[in-house]
Amino acid sequence: MAAFSEAALISKEVFVEIHVYQRQGMSLRKIAAEVGCAVNTVRRYLAASSAPKYERKVERATKLGPYKDYVRQRQAAAHPHWIPATVLQREITEQGYVGGLTKLRAVLRTLRPVQPTEPVVRFRSHQSISADSIPAQLPRHHARARSRPA
Repeated sequence: MAAFSEAALISKEVFVEIHVYQRQGMSLRKIAAEVGCAVNTVRRYLAASSAPKYERKVERATKLGPYKDYVRQRQAAAHPHWIPATVLQREITEQGYVGGLTKLRAVLRTLRPVQPTEPVVRFRSHQSISADSIPAQLPRHHARARSRPA
């Protein structure tokens, strides 16, 4: 199987469509125009034996990486309360962390449980008191401004 770059991935439907057009005898240029990609992309997908698959890259080492376990443990120990990112940053900075607060907050967002939202309950007012039946009244200064000639 040919190696596919992350940016050049297409859907399985387009992959099958390219092969169908080739079996119908269309040229590479016509297939590329029909599908909306480059001729070399069509050529690469025709050479492939199966549809492309997205492969996640290996996670890079970050400044926060060595401290993630500590952050998780601190938040778990404080449960059901929540330790602010600024407090955790102060603690891990004392341990040698040199990164910023934004990355720490991004990690904390993944740890915080999502609070279920309560559904909005709306009450209907009586028909005779609906907003459509009440005439809109503008303040006096709006009425005067409209009456002046332009």
